[in-house]
Amino acid sequence: MKKLTISLIIILISSILFAEKITFSADSMSGSNNKDNASTVLNGNARIETENLEISADKIELSGKEYRYIKAWGHVTGHNKETKMDFFADSLEYDRNTKLASLSGNVSLVDLENEVTAAAQMIEYNSDTETAVMQIEITLNQKDNVCNGSYAVYSKNDQLLNLYGNAKIKQGDDTFRAQHITLDMDTQEITLDGRVKGTVTDKEEAKEPEEEAEKEETADGNS
Repeated sequence: MKKLTISLIIILISSILFAEKITFSADSMSGSNNKDNASTVLNGNARIETENLEISADKIELSGKEYRYIKAWGHVTGHNKETKMDFFADSLEYDRNTKLASLSGNVSLVDLENEVTAAAQMIEYNSDTETAVMQIEITLNQKDNVCNGSYAVYSKNDQLLNLYGNAKIKQGDDTFRAQHITLDMDTQEITLDGRVKGTVTDKEEAKEPEEEAEKEETADGNS
């Protein structure tokens, strides 16, 4: 395969990429020209930007017919302008046709619109359905909820979280455990299924010691 000059790579990316403008920068660049499987590699402080997506990483590769696939490695950060999601990971693979992103290694996903932050070792995010599938060492934070599980599905549009496998939600002072937990993030309603356990704090009882202490302090002051 013939090596391309940087100027020719720029022309190819700008004109072929689904008629979508893409801008990029890097410390160095290399590429190969194949009609059905073109490839361009950006090395060092690599960054690309399309109409809906921004990605920065140590290394980024564009490949496939009409540069369908994007791969990134090392300190990957990005922003989806359409879904208003930020993401961070050790590596990323993105299919521009299916709009499916696979993030691996110390992954964080931030839903800016709903103030939801998720962390896991693997997250697959579909921009079309706005659904995130999370695996391994999952922690999701929303309002007073801290959610953990072995496997989770977060639906941004429906504001629903499904947790599976030793699932746990800590909601303020209360804790809920089950094999499957569903959290409605709008209503804060929790549904538990399978090996259900939990601890709930009576808010009125929790206030009583404080009220008694206040009464004692008042009595001491009047004596």
